[in-house]
Amino acid sequence: MIQAVTSAYKMLSKHGFADIMQNSSTGEKSLHATAFFDAGDTICAFGANKILDTPNYLTVQTGEDKHITLDPEFLQYINHSCNPNVFFNTTTMELVALKEIQPGDEMMFFYPSTEWKMEQPFDCFCGTHQCLHRIQGAFYLSKEEAGRYRLTDFILEKMNPRKKK
Repeated sequence: MIQAVTSAYKMLSKHGFADIMQNSSTGEKSLHATAFFDAGDTICAFGANKILDTPNYLTVQTGEDKHITLDPEFLQYINHSCNPNVFFNTTTMELVALKEIQPGDEMMFFYPSTEWKMEQPFDCFCGTHQCLHRIQGAFYLSKEEAGRYRLTDFILEKMNPRKKK
């Protein structure tokens, strides 16, 4: 099964537990596991390569007006899904498996789990039954939608005042 999935991809570079792959037909780059991870496993630690006060499409929000580019840099190839299998815990600065991940699986996270208001919202075509279709940041999630996901401590703090209203 992994062979069928990876045959549509060209491997660009290896990074221990994951490889950067490029889709042969779309050119899109993605990060794929090379090892097995159980739900709850810490995949790796990460840090801030740069800290910015404004977001861009490569940053992860860690606080009010605090956006980081990821170190190791190859983590930027973890794409969005409304059915994520990894989570950027910005409190512990660890990438965590949300569910079992097999070698060859693409690593995907839920962008609003770290982003309050995204700099570049987009239409999602992940095709999952819980697809939100428009990804703009946690600010735009309903309480029900937000409850389906693991969210960073920063995002949870931002949502708390909304719950009191």
